[in-house]
Amino acid sequence: MKTEKHDAIVLSSASEKDLQKELCGLLKATPLPDDELLPNLGLYLNSKSLARILFFYEIYQKIVNTHGVIMEFGVRWGQTLALLSALRGIFEPFNRHRKIIGFDTFEGFKGMDEKDGSNCRCTDGSFSVPGDYESYLSRIIGIQDAMNPIPHLKKYELVKGDAVETIPAYIKNHPETIVSLAIFDFDIYTPTKAALEAIKPRLFKGSVLVFDELCDDIFPGETTALLESMALSGLRIQRYPMTSRISYAVLE
Repeated sequence: MKTEKHDAIVLSSASEKDLQKELCGLLKATPLPDDELLPNLGLYLNSKSLARILFFYEIYQKIVNTHGVIMEFGVRWGQTLALLSALRGIFEPFNRHRKIIGFDTFEGFKGMDEKDGSNCRCTDGSFSVPGDYESYLSRIIGIQDAMNPIPHLKKYELVKGDAVETIPAYIKNHPETIVSLAIFDFDIYTPTKAALEAIKPRLFKGSVLVFDELCDDIFPGETTALLESMALSGLRIQRYPMTSRISYAVLE
């Protein structure tokens, strides 16, 4: 089912949803003082949320000794971007070349195709965020940057617009770009295909590709885009046991 707002697709049981709602309410009504809330956010993490954090903790370590930027295709609320920014501050705080670039319409899906099937029941505009949300997100990541070394150098960028246009344009305007980590979370076929085709010449042995909806019957478009862009038989698709849907491949 979808939630009432912003079209998030939730597969949790009714009891799980009730517990999640209660936990969210406890967070909003927290008795913790402001100066202790951020250091104690783990108090409100459930196993699913923690599993995704641990996944990217493992993934980031795979790129520390490679060169290149991080690109996320499909940012939405920006949790993964913020997490990657924090991990960069831990593992390689002085690496100014490790830019983190996020691509999103910030207006929801754009370019729904018949290859996306009907199970997701989505349309153009699904998974939108509030207006000018990218400015709010930019402020959050900017604060994270400012709390780590070399804060005078901006090491992130949010690119708003249709991926079919913005990703090739970014590559053209930044010919120095090579991609160490690419995260595909557009969910649907058209922008995923555009992203794969645009960055394929910028990948190298050791580049890591992360897929959020691969082999997902709700969002088959991501798998179709990969099949049309790269030889699946040449990829070692792997996963970690703590996460069920998200997978990765290291180019060999």
